[in-house]
Amino acid sequence: MAEGGNLKAALAVFWGFFGVRKRRDYDADAQNLTPVQIIIAGLIGGLLFILTLLLLVFLMLQFVK
Repeated sequence: MAEGGNLKAALAVFWGFFGVRKRRDYDADAQNLTPVQIIIAGLIGGLLFILTLLLLVFLMLQFVK
């Protein structure tokens, strides 16, 4: 996997999480990225999202005390 491909996969997953994707960009990603790149980027993105939520909850609980 090339470094540029990893960044493109991360950006594709990022915009996919928001549900905002132009058809042209989706078609370009479908041609240039492999399913493995998308799956790995999705797992990493999901993990980062969950960890961010846990951190926010932890920080909010610290201020409530």
